[in-house]
Amino acid sequence: MAEPLLLAGFDAGQTHTICRLAQRGSDGSLRVLGEGDGPGVSHLAAAGGQERFSAALRLSLERACAAAAGKGERGGAEEPPQGFSMAPQAAVVGASGIEQGSSVQRLGTTLAAAALGLGLERVLVNGDERTALHGAFGGGPGIVVISGTGCIALGRNPRGEEHRCGGWGWLLDQAGSACDIGRDALILSLEMADGRRPESDFRRRLWADLGNGPITPQRIKAMVVEPEFGAAGFARLAPAVQALAQAGQGDATAVLERSAQGLAELVAGVAQTLGLEDGEVCGLGGALEHLSLFRAAYQRRLKLVLPQARLVSPRGDACQGALQLAEQLLSQELNSAALRPG
Repeated sequence: MAEPLLLAGFDAGQTHTICRLAQRGSDGSLRVLGEGDGPGVSHLAAAGGQERFSAALRLSLERACAAAAGKGERGGAEEPPQGFSMAPQAAVVGASGIEQGSSVQRLGTTLAAAALGLGLERVLVNGDERTALHGAFGGGPGIVVISGTGCIALGRNPRGEEHRCGGWGWLLDQAGSACDIGRDALILSLEMADGRRPESDFRRRLWADLGNGPITPQRIKAMVVEPEFGAAGFARLAPAVQALAQAGQGDATAVLERSAQGLAELVAGVAQTLGLEDGEVCGLGGALEHLSLFRAAYQRRLKLVLPQARLVSPRGDACQGALQLAEQLLSQELNSAALRPG
């Protein structure tokens, strides 16, 4: 390719969005130029979801361009060639809740193309688990399991076949996320309040993290159905459960162990479907990163269900995976254009 081209890779999460810009050289190599942050996104079907999604992409791209031009606060980016255009030629977005082949994916791609000023053939919006998988293994075989507010496992075998387990949303999943940990702990505390389980200090200490004022079962019932509570409201209790387990509270430890088993079973389901029982597994997400007892429990459980699996660190992050996919997308589109008559 005669001239360098600019690619954009996005990791769009619920709390913030990251855009990373990279220059594709004539030899196909990628050189990172800059990175920028924007606001988080929500499900496209949620109130204001489409507007939030478009704004997050535009703002994070603007900040990445400023950083690449030497105007941003982030350091370490390489200087682009003089006269190099800051308009990306292709972009890939990884965002939670995007199902492959769905109408939501098509809507997201349409919104992204408009926000970034690109044709539809040069934009791809997909689930963040796919950009994470590509970044972690560089397009090669392996399994990523992501445990944050929600959880999902996705794998690819040497034949290019993919399979996922989990990721069905907090109303349907019960498989090892921070939401699961908080919800299960709250259910346990209500069973204690009902007298269905023996009372312990667990309930009092957990309820202390729910807010000011007297906490009652009736107040909890009303709290969890408030629109702003949702999965994130349950997930916010996970650090409290971790702290209780660290203090030796057996009920809290049991909650962590149950979720750890669910997470290990996600990985096992992917591995057994794809024939990757002895493959590489990469664990990602805030719950695995910040909840040390949960992470240790998950690793123990995984060793029991997949004794030959190898735990590895990611080779790259989700933004890197998005850039690699953007490079593939651009190559395919340019090759197709070269073959068109006229």
